[in-house]
Amino acid sequence: MTARRMHLIAYLKTGPTANHPGGWRHPEAALHDIFAPERYEHIARVLEDACFDACFFADLLGLSDIHGGSLDANLRRGGQISYLDPMTVLPVMGRVTRHLGLGATLSTTFLHPYHLARSLASLDLLTGGRAAWNIVTSATDLEARNFGVAGIPPKAERYDRADEVLQACTALWECWDPDPFVMDREAGVFIDPAKVRHANFEGRWVSTRGPLSIPRTPQGRPVFLQAGASDRGRDFAARWAEAVFCTPHGLADGIAFRRDIHARMQAQERSPEACRVLPGIAVVVGETPSIAQEKAAYLQSLIEPEAQTMLHSALLGADLARHRTAEAVTAAQGNQGIAGSQDRVLAVMRQDNISFAEAAARPRNLLVGTAQQIADEMEAWFTGGACDGFVVFPTVFPRMFEEFGRLVVPELQRRGLFRTAYAGRTLRENLAAS
Repeated sequence: MTARRMHLIAYLKTGPTANHPGGWRHPEAALHDIFAPERYEHIARVLEDACFDACFFADLLGLSDIHGGSLDANLRRGGQISYLDPMTVLPVMGRVTRHLGLGATLSTTFLHPYHLARSLASLDLLTGGRAAWNIVTSATDLEARNFGVAGIPPKAERYDRADEVLQACTALWECWDPDPFVMDREAGVFIDPAKVRHANFEGRWVSTRGPLSIPRTPQGRPVFLQAGASDRGRDFAARWAEAVFCTPHGLADGIAFRRDIHARMQAQERSPEACRVLPGIAVVVGETPSIAQEKAAYLQSLIEPEAQTMLHSALLGADLARHRTAEAVTAAQGNQGIAGSQDRVLAVMRQDNISFAEAAARPRNLLVGTAQQIADEMEAWFTGGACDGFVVFPTVFPRMFEEFGRLVVPELQRRGLFRTAYAGRTLRENLAAS
């Protein structure tokens, strides 16, 4: 019987900052090439050489102006800005790789199913079956206003719409049979019309006639990623997700989260094996424990206090420059905010017996140590039932991924915990592999 092995997905941004608000200030952080295709080609090769299942780009449809009520802090402090549309970057990465899955964050609240289905099918075809969709319902009023809407709808409504959007996209992807091409020059027949049909999807929130102008792709549909931590978000994941990105606070929380997702999947008559649960981690690896600790201390010293608070303002959907308690934040949020981020701040507050404002000012924990120590911790989570692998987000880009691939991955492989070669042709096949 094949041993169970981890799955790894990289969290990326089309910019220099991704979750660690000080990483861009490090002398080894690449800043000169944000708009150069070579930047994205390089990280794609690094991740494929390390046998990562996939990468995906986190995204926001706008510039955050939540903190301080203006754009100033986000721009000045190097906030998590998407400088490029990920859907323009992913084909560039696909050209220099053969196995790495390629994912984009796309909103079901503001994008129509036909647009979503068409774009993702194109990516899946161009990459030979490696497309992934990180499904979000969006969580900020600023994004709503960019699309001509006064504010973000309530969470339950957003997820109800998301269910319909995925149904509509699936109907569009199924408009073509697998082998419609005849290409008979003599008879003058290019496609068999009997193998293409309309979708004719009619829902409460969205409708689309179809068909797509794009034939069935190698995967049939992209791999579905999702990161909802709320009760409604977990139900959505149980119905649709093939990989869930989560941010549990500690091993026990991770075990409870994975069990909960599996129970919800079984209620949906889905096998737990159909979805990989992947907590987020960032690492600082050193040749010795003391070197690793020194590197981590320097990295954390690069975080401007305002930059950390600004990051949480954006994630929580409330201005932490004005609202300092959990109650005040909840009152200010309205329909905004990411449940997983708020849960993490509340967990830190309770664990360390500090105020909500103090917890929100704390940087996210880093996994610090030698390659062996980092592998020990990852193995404990993996074998302890807390996860099926990890989403790895960068601190110093691209150095952290380079070090992780050069030092941590070989240690995981030596222990038999991670693949040494890709097993499948498509992303879905690789995620399904043990």
